[in-house]
Amino acid sequence: MGVRSPKENILKKIRQALVNPVPLPFPESEGNQPFFHTSEEDLSILFAKQFSSLEGKFKFANNQQELIEQFYQLLEHKAWKKIYCKEPKLLPLLNALNITPFDNLADCDVSITSCKNLVARTGSIVLSSEQEMGRTASVYAPIHICIAFTNQVVFDLQDVFSSIKSNHNSHLPSLITFASGPSRTADIEKTLVTGVHGPKEVYCFLVED
Repeated sequence: MGVRSPKENILKKIRQALVNPVPLPFPESEGNQPFFHTSEEDLSILFAKQFSSLEGKFKFANNQQELIEQFYQLLEHKAWKKIYCKEPKLLPLLNALNITPFDNLADCDVSITSCKNLVARTGSIVLSSEQEMGRTASVYAPIHICIAFTNQVVFDLQDVFSSIKSNHNSHLPSLITFASGPSRTADIEKTLVTGVHGPKEVYCFLVED
């Protein structure tokens, strides 16, 4: 019987280990359990707190009519005229206020998008490639406004991915983006600056569904 090479010895040990595997000392560390426990606080309230802590501007509307009224008040207060919006389901909101969507993203005052979900634990807005110009409009406009509904609020990122998988099967969106408040950087002398690489203000209107 010839002498085994070091490679053969290693493979033999691997085969033996696979026959009698050692039990995991910490089975819960393998991702079977959620890392963050679901909050007992209402998810919409938790999102509002987290989103506001990230310098986001949060507004709640009990219904569509209240959304229209609050949206009109904001536009009047800010004097925004060039409203960029490409999503068909959001156009009725502009039509109700007799607003003609502005067609040039590079020169608009504000952009409006819907979203995939809102993540309560992190205060994040989830956007995907399913929204027409959703990713682009949320980044390149100086102001971003997101319109969402209470049934879109989930607790954590794991809930977002589970929802996407269950709704799309194997045809996942080509792009999923998480936006947490205005853009910010501390590259300049370690001083935090907002609005450098994206919108300087982000608003979220959450509508009771």
